[in-house]
Amino acid sequence: MELLGIPLPALLSQLLLGLVNGSFYAMLSLGLAVIFGLLNVINFAHGALFMLGAMLAWMGGNYLGLNYWAMLILAPVAVGIIGIVIERTMLRWIYKLDHLYGLLLTFGITLVLEGVFRSIYGVSGQPFDAPDVLSGATNLGFMFMPNYRAWVVVASLIVCFSTWFVIEKTKIGAYLRAGTENPKLVEAFGVNVPLMITLTYGFGVALAAFAGVLAAPVIQISPLMGQSMIITVFAVVVIGGMGSIMGSILTGLMLGIVEGFTKVFYPEASATVVFVIMVIVLLLRPAGLFGKQK
Repeated sequence: MELLGIPLPALLSQLLLGLVNGSFYAMLSLGLAVIFGLLNVINFAHGALFMLGAMLAWMGGNYLGLNYWAMLILAPVAVGIIGIVIERTMLRWIYKLDHLYGLLLTFGITLVLEGVFRSIYGVSGQPFDAPDVLSGATNLGFMFMPNYRAWVVVASLIVCFSTWFVIEKTKIGAYLRAGTENPKLVEAFGVNVPLMITLTYGFGVALAAFAGVLAAPVIQISPLMGQSMIITVFAVVVIGGMGSIMGSILTGLMLGIVEGFTKVFYPEASATVVFVIMVIVLLLRPAGLFGKQK
């Protein structure tokens, strides 16, 4: 069976592979959306912290003998603590300034992190093996789906929608949203708003590190691995709507699939299709697909 001259199994295969890429986009854009939506900071360091999560996972395995599952927990926690330090020592002083200051500061943090690891390990990629329990592939009839890639999709969906539920449907999320809009009122109820903001930033960058550990067995780890990813992820956030949690999740998954299909029908455009969609969305709906129009 064919669709537009393309065998249906090939289309279904590309759909699943696109969903894997979309899972990474969703995870990274979710962290960006949490930080921008609740802290009003454009965190350009997100790609570098994605890289840092992957590098820490590799270092934990090579230097400390820790396995994948241990680093899947420890690397995001470590990066989250680093994020807390960054917020406490640098970001907290620029919240009331123009967005440009946050962008420049986090861009500088990116250059420092990438420069440190590039000077130590160079720019060549480092391999990172998937755990044995997730090795091999499953026959779906139309393709062999690598078990690790299936795990990436499942883990990403669980983390993304759990985060959305906590922020949008729980009392903690209500305090977070209220704290960014009217901090003095929330503090009157006994809530430590500065600490809440600090933990929010730490959680947002921990999501980036979690995505980095998930990506480590799929793409080779290098100090520059976050550069190409973060540009696409910013486009995803803009398309979904700056600060929209659900918009980032759904748009990330959708654009991964669109990118996958583009590789089948018009491979030359696969690297730019996301940005073409961004331009069209901004022309028709400047606030993004799920953003609130002012």
